[in-house]
Amino acid sequence: MEKAQEWFNYGIELAKEFGPKLVTAILIYVLGSWVIKRLIGSMKKVMAKSKYDESLQNFLLNLVSWGLKVFLIVLVISRLGVDVTTFAAIIAAAGLAVGLALQGSLSNFAGGVLIMIFKPYKIGDFIEAQGAIGTVKSIEIFTTKLTTPQNKLAIIPNGAIANGNIVNYSAEKWMRVDLTIGIGYDEDIKKAKNVLLEVLTSNPKVLKNPELSINVEALGESSVDLAVRPFCKPEDYWDVYFSTLENSKIALDNAGIEIPYPHSVEIQKKDN
Repeated sequence: MEKAQEWFNYGIELAKEFGPKLVTAILIYVLGSWVIKRLIGSMKKVMAKSKYDESLQNFLLNLVSWGLKVFLIVLVISRLGVDVTTFAAIIAAAGLAVGLALQGSLSNFAGGVLIMIFKPYKIGDFIEAQGAIGTVKSIEIFTTKLTTPQNKLAIIPNGAIANGNIVNYSAEKWMRVDLTIGIGYDEDIKKAKNVLLEVLTSNPKVLKNPELSINVEALGESSVDLAVRPFCKPEDYWDVYFSTLENSKIALDNAGIEIPYPHSVEIQKKDN
């Protein structure tokens, strides 16, 4: 009983000594978290009104949020009575060790900074990088997220993107659609070009400027290949690509112009 009483008294003393500090630390953490949340919300509203680039906006907000959270944690720990100087030394040593272990992450952070400075792409752009192609969904501190045409999420490290090749299909106001359509050697080339020209000019998504072109690209084994080159806005690329192929086939058929198929297929059809 005496031992239990001693432990009870010791617990009371600890509660008297550290209880207020613990309660204060909890209050500081709760209040600080609330302040950080409100501050980030206010910054977001100010940036939106100032028409900040969305990519830069998200990057800066994440950076400020993480910085304030680290400061809050240090403040809470110091309130608990931990020597901040000693704690800082421990953090510095741990930071060095973690930094060496996470060199890739640091390069990704540096890559994110470079992306924000030079802006090779922004949110909403359609890009190709590191073997992935898609629309930029977000640019974060360490990674860039793309939504692919198949509606998949591609997450690419910023370091790899910053040090690799980037193709930004949305950077210019227009894109060229490269198509090759073959016609038979016995067909009238001029007539075929006129039919294809009608297909392209009747498509409202094909731009008048730059001017489209239809030229003989190659004399193949079984066809005269025509290079069909319409121009369109980046967001209309696939619509123009697929509609041109389909409508060209229909128009050439209606005009009685043959689109040859491989001889192996032709022989097989005759055998059947």
